[in-house]
Amino acid sequence: MGLLSLAIWVPIVFGAVLLAIGRDQHASIVRWIALVGSIVSFLATVPLYTRFQNGTAAMQFVEKSSWIERFNVSYHVGLDGLSLWLVLLTAFITVIVVISAWEVITERVNQYMGAFLILSGLMIGTFSALDGVLFYVFFEATLIPMYLIIGIWGGPKKIYAAFKFFIYTLLGSLLTLVALIYLYNRSGGSFDILSWHKLPLTAREQTFLFFAFFAAFAVKVPMWPVHTWLPDVHVEAPTGGSAVLAAIMLKLGAYGFLRFSMPIAPDAAHEWAWLIITLSLIAVIYVGLVALVQQDMKKLVAYSSVAHMGFVTLGFFIFNEIGISGGIVQMIAHGFVSGAMFLCIGVLYDRVHSREIADYGGVVNTMPKFAAFALLFAMANCGLPATAGFVGEWMVIIGAVKANFWLGLGAATALIFGAAYTLWMYKRVYLGPVGNAHVKELDDINAREFLMLALLAVAVLWMGLYPKPFTDASNASVSELLRHVQTSKIPG
Repeated sequence: MGLLSLAIWVPIVFGAVLLAIGRDQHASIVRWIALVGSIVSFLATVPLYTRFQNGTAAMQFVEKSSWIERFNVSYHVGLDGLSLWLVLLTAFITVIVVISAWEVITERVNQYMGAFLILSGLMIGTFSALDGVLFYVFFEATLIPMYLIIGIWGGPKKIYAAFKFFIYTLLGSLLTLVALIYLYNRSGGSFDILSWHKLPLTAREQTFLFFAFFAAFAVKVPMWPVHTWLPDVHVEAPTGGSAVLAAIMLKLGAYGFLRFSMPIAPDAAHEWAWLIITLSLIAVIYVGLVALVQQDMKKLVAYSSVAHMGFVTLGFFIFNEIGISGGIVQMIAHGFVSGAMFLCIGVLYDRVHSREIADYGGVVNTMPKFAAFALLFAMANCGLPATAGFVGEWMVIIGAVKANFWLGLGAATALIFGAAYTLWMYKRVYLGPVGNAHVKELDDINAREFLMLALLAVAVLWMGLYPKPFTDASNASVSELLRHVQTSKIPG
């Protein structure tokens, strides 16, 4: 078994072991197995980074074996600069989520931990798949553990939220399945994604394929106006579910644009770029304004996620190197920052059992260590220089200005809204005198919570101060993607 297969299947095997263990009588053993499983899974991804060769756009760690011979379906996986850091991010966030649930989840612990580990392996599989059917299987299979995580451990309206999440994302993906089958027939019986990149297609075919892929990936990102499922799901999901959803699952859609929409249908991507850019700017500006009026902390950060992911899709479709690189960096940065924001809300919710901003005030007086971490993550969410949140947004804005000054100006104004809603929430929740008796009785974070937030703080500062490893890995792949997208595939 190759290194990449280890990264995919180690967490799935550990998850299956956890599901096989009895429900609650072995809770402490389950937690330790989950922690060991998540750490081993993360360590399995480290050689992918240490042995990754920068400066080449070729797929690395490629493994290929026949799966369904009759239809020429293969187990075909590999990594390039577009997917490397997404795999590492997935494994890292899974470790954090297991630590975050240590004392909080007391019922069906094995199923909760098992679901997250299996989900981690499935998401790494999605980022690695080079076969159309394999990608689709991994992409759709991620819905199952997340559906269970929301539906079993969620809030009062968990069934409604889980159902909405499943229906939106499943319906969006059905057109993609049609597109994959069409490409299979059009290519003479191949599901090889890389060979689809070279397949000549008419303008009409490309437009059909572009919108078929758009249906799935826009819902997953989620782009305005198909973003309405996200706030409901975040509010009802348990803390770990919200963290993984924001940090990684939304990236599946953005990654799909890079791997499918742009290289398979480059002419259609250019023709319809104005639409994606318009929807992205609406997400960045309008959804940022919607976040300003939220009273629920989770809803505010959920809308913030839609706005920040708008920067990602904006960066991709302005078709210049710094814009696409900025979009990729923004995906990773958003993974660290949004995951941290949701985990901070979880720390407060575990103590007070409320997400309403009005139920807090003056938390810094009783939880100074925690308030310091929350301030760092809030500043990163605002895009403060020297934090992860700044790098990607800055690159996208530079790319947007290169493409069109007014486009860059529109994107830059969104940073003001980001600062406004994030600092407004921080002021109301953390600053000033102690708001009520609940806040007065709060205990500061314990060693477990400190470790969880410290790991994320290190990641946020490291990426903000030294983003070179993140950009170096993707530079060659971005240049190759851009060269490919700028070449027409319409048969001459």
